[in-house]
Amino acid sequence: MTKTEFLDELRRRLAGLPQSDLDERLLYFREMIDDRMEDGLTEEEAVSGIGSVDEIVDHIMEEIPLSTLVKENAKRKRSLKTGETVLMVMGTVLCLPLVLAAATVCLAVYAAIWAVVIGLWSTVVGMAAGAVAGLVVAAGFLVKREPVNALFMLGAAILCAGLAILLFCACVWVTKAPVQLTKKMVLGMKALLMRKGS
Repeated sequence: MTKTEFLDELRRRLAGLPQSDLDERLLYFREMIDDRMEDGLTEEEAVSGIGSVDEIVDHIMEEIPLSTLVKENAKRKRSLKTGETVLMVMGTVLCLPLVLAAATVCLAVYAAIWAVVIGLWSTVVGMAAGAVAGLVVAAGFLVKREPVNALFMLGAAILCAGLAILLFCACVWVTKAPVQLTKKMVLGMKALLMRKGS
């Protein structure tokens, strides 16, 4: 791929960015390719050494704020023709309830996933608090000279501490899925806004 082809493809794929951001990023990659060519690489080698357009676009989409894309997308509104306006009104009347219902269901499922994660973390905190409380009560029984009760509470404290550690490891593992889901949702919204902008 030549420098021109690379930069044209990058411009096309990042068309939803604000013009100043787009120009800045294209200038950065143009200079990077030129620097590599000055170091003795051919044009194709310099371009291939940067990475694929897909990787670069993914990286840029991860770092650009969603609010920036929304503002840029809102600026690019054009006036609608009469037929488009009529179709939009009819489509809104027919589709809006279905879209709202689907969005509500998706939001409820997403909230339920996070509720389970929060519940698991609350259990970890409760077990850790139970371990600390068990140690305090065991110390109290020792002061009262009740070694059997102190030993029982010490065992309960150790059990709670062990369960807290085990659940902590499980919670870390379980939390990764909703975090990745959230990241993919944000990247999906950004990609949708980028497509609308082009």
